[in-house]
Amino acid sequence: MRRSLKTAKKSAGSRQMMDDIYNSRILEFAGNIPRVGMLADADAEAAAHSKLCGSKVRIWLKMDGDVVTDFAHDVKACALGQASSSIMARHVVGAHAAEIRRAREDMLAMLKADGEGPCGRFEDMRFLLPVRDYKARHASTMLTFDAVVDAIGQIEAKRLATAV
Repeated sequence: MRRSLKTAKKSAGSRQMMDDIYNSRILEFAGNIPRVGMLADADAEAAAHSKLCGSKVRIWLKMDGDVVTDFAHDVKACALGQASSSIMARHVVGAHAAEIRRAREDMLAMLKADGEGPCGRFEDMRFLLPVRDYKARHASTMLTFDAVVDAIGQIEAKRLATAV
């Protein structure tokens, strides 16, 4: 009897996790990912991978000065990676590099340190707040930010190298 009570509690806990982190808004974002594909004329390409769940995100980025002018991605991720990638794709064009880096920092703070989450154009990332309680899901949620910030760094490094 004790074993089945323990199993029932574990099952109820799993259901609660599913309800929390796979809510209707997150699933809506995950099911409607814009800007899927590649950019042949991208200034940089970057990928991020979560070893824990196997999620992968590859992005292509084009910038004019400090502003993102085009973006595309290939998302092979869980619903959380899909949702964060979807939100990124909806708002990244027109964003400044510093704005994206700040949103990444705010996202990490939201997941790890009781931060409020990104504001402004990336405020929809706050719908991922329930992920905070599930550390194993943080990496997949951050993939899109990791890849975009990597690509921005590549573009900036190329510009510095050609300026010298």
